[in-house]
Amino acid sequence: MNLGTDYIENRTFDEIRVGDSAGLTRKLTRRDIDLFAVMSGDVNPAHVDPEFAKSDMFHKVIAHGMWGGALISTVLGTELPGPGTIYLDQSLRFLGPILLGDTVTVTVTARDMDEERHHITFDCKCANQNGKIVIDGTALVIAPTEKIKRPRVTLPEFKKEEHGAKFRHMIAKAEASEPIVTAVVHPVDANSLGGAIAAAQANLIIPVLIGPEHKIRAVAEKASLDLSPYRLVPTPHSDAAAAKAVAMAQKGEVRALMKGSLHTDEFMLPIVHSNSGLRTERRMSHVFLLDVPTYDRPLFVTDSAINIAPNLEDKRDIVQNAIDMAHALDIDLPRVAVLSAVEVVTSKIPSTVDAAAICKMADRKQITGGIVDGPLAFDNAVSEDAARAKGIESPVAGRADILVVPDVEAGNILAKQLEYLADADAAGVVVGARVPIILTSRADSIQSRLASSAVAALIERHSQRRGP
Repeated sequence: MNLGTDYIENRTFDEIRVGDSAGLTRKLTRRDIDLFAVMSGDVNPAHVDPEFAKSDMFHKVIAHGMWGGALISTVLGTELPGPGTIYLDQSLRFLGPILLGDTVTVTVTARDMDEERHHITFDCKCANQNGKIVIDGTALVIAPTEKIKRPRVTLPEFKKEEHGAKFRHMIAKAEASEPIVTAVVHPVDANSLGGAIAAAQANLIIPVLIGPEHKIRAVAEKASLDLSPYRLVPTPHSDAAAAKAVAMAQKGEVRALMKGSLHTDEFMLPIVHSNSGLRTERRMSHVFLLDVPTYDRPLFVTDSAINIAPNLEDKRDIVQNAIDMAHALDIDLPRVAVLSAVEVVTSKIPSTVDAAAICKMADRKQITGGIVDGPLAFDNAVSEDAARAKGIESPVAGRADILVVPDVEAGNILAKQLEYLADADAAGVVVGARVPIILTSRADSIQSRLASSAVAALIERHSQRRGP
């Protein structure tokens, strides 16, 4: 019977003769290097940093030395002798580098056999595609004495997840331009004050600290933060700080607002007031921008914080606000998925009817700048496999940039699930006002605050380029 590759089988000591050999051929890929670095913890820049490697001895990324050693172990453990082999000793000489893209052939050859102890010494060699020996040495093993034949184990799929990579790219882009003057409202805890100063040090914002001076200075002293480079506008309490920030934005003294250590309702109240001077013809809405390691693009979720139960007209503005924000982040034609529990229209689920109407609004140019489809369930919006399984043909399904949720509860739950269960980083901004509004949670990390500041800076710069 032909066992093919579905089974793994050894050769016992009695079946092996001096001179018997086995081997494998493998091309070194970026994935191999990443896997070995993750497994070993060896992040030597010669292996994992292409820019550094250009200036290193070999001018190119090279394999970890023991990657080749591991291939020798693979042959001994799976081919000759195979399952049941016990390693006793190995001695290797590294004669040359294995460069990224090299194809190497590993060969082990039985040299000496000890019948009493069932020991076998193997000569081990690793040669590159040019025939040059890059590793040689010996290995001493105890060979199995009983035949073993087992189904080959299917290994789990490895997916490289670059945590925070999308945000780092966006922050780097925002850092390259002039920082925006930003009113930081009531930064009286270490997270909000430290986040604002970190954003200033990253050249994203020029903070104007607004709130009770004694509280801000006390937090700065405790956290060893230097406030001397920054303007501090004293107010008696948080309400007054929010009102002062809005007044400064009205006068053009600041070009963005940032929430500090106060409740969202308190922060937003003077902003949404009819006389704030910050309102536009559109309804304001909140957007979570999420860097989900397992998703191949930044993911917008809206509205998750401001509009509790938006009606159809509100949703039109929510969609348009998110599209405009995507444009500011250089997503020229964002794909918008209007979410519901199902992907068919039914009067029993009002959000499906709203989704259908939103799509028709986009057809009639009441919403512009994006590709809109819905209703779509969450799985169909982000997974092409799920969409295909349900027979959904759509330019949005499986590839959504923007997820429009039915109400604030769904949006808040979805965003926080992705943050806490899918290891996503989150940035939060309010759009649809005359200035971007950085709306972070008091529990947000410095990274999230930097990303939110970067988004606000990019929105403001896009607005200035576009003009009134």
